[in-house]
Amino acid sequence: MLTDHRVVLVASDGVQLSARHWPHEGSEVGYVVAHGFTGSSRSRQVDRICRRLAGHGATVLAPDFRGHGQSGGRSSIGDVEIRDVAAAASFLRARDVSRLALLGWSMGGSVVLRYAGLGGDADAVVSVSSPGLWYERGTAPLRLVHWVAETRTGRLIVRIVKRVRLTEGWPELPESPVEVVGRIAPTPLLIVHGDADHFFPVRHAELLAAAAPDADYWLEVGMTHAETGTDARLVDRIDGWVRVATGAPAAAERLGLSAP
Repeated sequence: MLTDHRVVLVASDGVQLSARHWPHEGSEVGYVVAHGFTGSSRSRQVDRICRRLAGHGATVLAPDFRGHGQSGGRSSIGDVEIRDVAAAASFLRARDVSRLALLGWSMGGSVVLRYAGLGGDADAVVSVSSPGLWYERGTAPLRLVHWVAETRTGRLIVRIVKRVRLTEGWPELPESPVEVVGRIAPTPLLIVHGDADHFFPVRHAELLAAAAPDADYWLEVGMTHAETGTDARLVDRIDGWVRVATGAPAAAERLGLSAP
């Protein structure tokens, strides 16, 4: 049975972050799993993904972003959360993880892209259902997100209903993912997007892929958005991609199993 432990991280600005850690002694691969907006490490979909990765013999760390779950602070929906990823990456490096992969979904995808593109530590980066540009208002779910983030009533409702605490906006416009994604190379990068994503249209992934020509790009037929649209088979393929990209043993080899 896979057992996780709660750990507390401290971001560089002093915000305390709650995280779930699935340790695996001797593992060469460590995953930081970055959830989407209003999610947490304890959401059913994130828990399922983490347990699948841990079951392949990886060390997994899933932080609650600031303002989410059991973490302190307030969410900026993708700006200062790069400090949270930095704290998670440092935690795994301190435990001798030799191959560190950052996996992010939706908002988490934008955060890992920005963190790595701005010089953050990683041996591989995977974004799933990430926005490429800010201020997407072409879909109903994103219009709702903007109302939540930009109005006092919206921020109050999301705090009551989802227990997510938000800042009152960005003091300065942060770099969008598409502006920095090209700087991630030569670190291996995988961009994953569903053709049925009802939050961010496929053009967001296409812009990211065009700005990072060395990246691998998977357009998943029938896939919806983020963690909800990520099934076990896709998790397994992502794990396989990371192991090939970083030169780590394949999951079957790492677990002492015969390859299929």
